[in-house]
Amino acid sequence: MTSKSPFGTKIPMPDQTIAEALLLGLLEGLTEFIPVSSTGHILLAGHFLGFESTGKSFEILIQLGAILAILTVYSARLWRILVDLPRDPRTQRFVLGVLIAFLPAAVIGVLAHDFIKTVLFETPKLICIMLIFGGIVLLVIDRTPLSARYKDVMDLPLGVCLGIGLVQCLAMIPGTSRSGATIVGSLLMGVEKRAAAEFSFFLAMPTMAGAFAYDLYKNADILTGADLPIIATGFVASFVMAVIVVRVLLDYVSRRGFSLFGWWRLAVGGVGLAALLIWG
Repeated sequence: MTSKSPFGTKIPMPDQTIAEALLLGLLEGLTEFIPVSSTGHILLAGHFLGFESTGKSFEILIQLGAILAILTVYSARLWRILVDLPRDPRTQRFVLGVLIAFLPAAVIGVLAHDFIKTVLFETPKLICIMLIFGGIVLLVIDRTPLSARYKDVMDLPLGVCLGIGLVQCLAMIPGTSRSGATIVGSLLMGVEKRAAAEFSFFLAMPTMAGAFAYDLYKNADILTGADLPIIATGFVASFVMAVIVVRVLLDYVSRRGFSLFGWWRLAVGGVGLAALLIWG
């Protein structure tokens, strides 16, 4: 692990890098499940901090902490789904719906992996533009009277699940937000706000687990023992923060909607663009 000096040369700074990994891990946990783009935030913060990870794997691998946060918070419900799955048609349809929604991102993620990591992840200006654009979309959607036909996450039709999965693929562009894309897509297809956020949680499990496993497979040969403390720090910080966010988000969304996150995106994207223009 190295960090850039103000003069552009790479110098080893292990203590600073651990501190940066802690900060980025907290940022990942804070933003993963709200529609503001965790990857966009981490890449922008890393750009301005001069943080560089081997193969850009840190930004993907610490998402495992957020996955475990979902498993922890939803453990009782996931156990009930597992128990009911062999005999309950409603549960079987729900699990099938999540898998159908996952497939488009799995296919495109594998095919476009190298392009995403080497081009899109290295374009901070694009990230800022997508943050701003997504913020505008969230503000418009939050003010648009949409009829909610599906109020229980267990009852989404398979066609709706596929549609949500296709929309999720937009999140391959950093700054778009996986949760933002799935939530907006769900709302436009008649899913109630709380159910939209909840389906986004469930869909995150296979999507993020798949991204973690594939990225680890692709970069296992270039990761070294020196990377492990950095990744572990980000992982733990991500887990702790994500547990807090998941516990409070559904109630907040049910009462307040998504406008706060729209303004959040506009602020971060605007400040990021200004900083890039000034400092590069």
